[in-house]
Amino acid sequence: MSLDLIVKGGLLVDGTEADVAITGQTIVAVEPGITAPAAQVIDATGRLVTQPLIDCHFHMDATLSYGRPRVNASGTLLEGIRLWGELKAIQTREEIVERALRYCRMAVGQGILAIRSHVDVTDPNFRTVEALLEVRDRVKEVIDLQLVAFPQDGWFRAPGAEAAVIRSLDAGVDIVGGIPHFERTMQAGHDAVTAACRLAADRGLMVDLHCDETDDPLSRHVEVLAAETLRFGLQGRVAGSHLTSMHSMDNYYVSKLIPLIAEARVAAIANPLANIVLQGRHDSYPKRRGMTRVPELLAAGVTVAFAQDSTRDPWYPLGSGDMLEVAQMGLHVAHMTAPAAMRTCFDLVTRAPAEIMGLNFGLAPGCRASLVVLDCADPVDAIRLSPARLAVISNGRVVARTTPARTETSDI
Repeated sequence: MSLDLIVKGGLLVDGTEADVAITGQTIVAVEPGITAPAAQVIDATGRLVTQPLIDCHFHMDATLSYGRPRVNASGTLLEGIRLWGELKAIQTREEIVERALRYCRMAVGQGILAIRSHVDVTDPNFRTVEALLEVRDRVKEVIDLQLVAFPQDGWFRAPGAEAAVIRSLDAGVDIVGGIPHFERTMQAGHDAVTAACRLAADRGLMVDLHCDETDDPLSRHVEVLAAETLRFGLQGRVAGSHLTSMHSMDNYYVSKLIPLIAEARVAAIANPLANIVLQGRHDSYPKRRGMTRVPELLAAGVTVAFAQDSTRDPWYPLGSGDMLEVAQMGLHVAHMTAPAAMRTCFDLVTRAPAEIMGLNFGLAPGCRASLVVLDCADPVDAIRLSPARLAVISNGRVVARTTPARTETSDI
């Protein structure tokens, strides 16, 4: 058998050494000592070979817009939303496309081959949706880009938002979104969750809500999301993003809440970089850390992922498209420093988001031939060092190569 590509001598996440053989867009063998001829060979001896890095919560319509039309002076979530409203009114479709494609190139270089982006559908000119649909089509050979119909200004709070969500889904957006904690009342937030779940059930779609992104422990819309997931039969198709109010809830209530989330098979998507920056802004001291209860959710069997949320936009002034940086921040904030916990943090930017997004990624025969070769030997070093992505392979094709910098020091 002649192969298109072999990645030779790599170390898998579990530490075993294996070659990865690829024909077309499919992995056909993962085993040591493959001797079949191949059109292309990548030497990964002693290097970590992994399924792709994935960002399952991002805002591509706002990315790389930092400073336009101004900077978020307070650093708060609410000022970021106001600032986004100002930018939304003046940016062009062409500008959104240009920034998004620039970010996609950055992401691929960092080994990201799948992104779930929330798209603000409350732009009355529909520019954000049209722009991101164009971007999705332009990157489809390399990046799996899922789009979420996201009514940034509220399902009921923003006039016409529900109709805009439906219009976006009709245009080809993939997933039903929402932001229940931004509605004017708790009841309106409850009703927004119900409306989103009903719409997804009617159309056979997934749901991904910005849920309880606040320090208010009484913001409990994830409870409603889990209950409505069960009522509408959406188990395994729903994600709650952020869930930061859980950080401030009392333990007794959480002891009831987390089993409900697990029963409903609602996934949890934490955004360590953005959460640690945006939350706790109203505190003096002690300041809350503002990330959801990742270890407790994992212990209950909930599928948890880390995501980036923002890169140089109205909410977050930094970011480089590096999901290993995200994993490192999540590890620190969640106190996940035991050896097994650190390895789990690597899963939260690779395997878990692939599961949430329903993608056939993995290093096994029959999986899509999308993988990354990292200049390190194991997942913990990947998080510790954020090493060079020596090779990024998407659907059987090498789409990025990096020659790592080497430092020489004089005698000390």
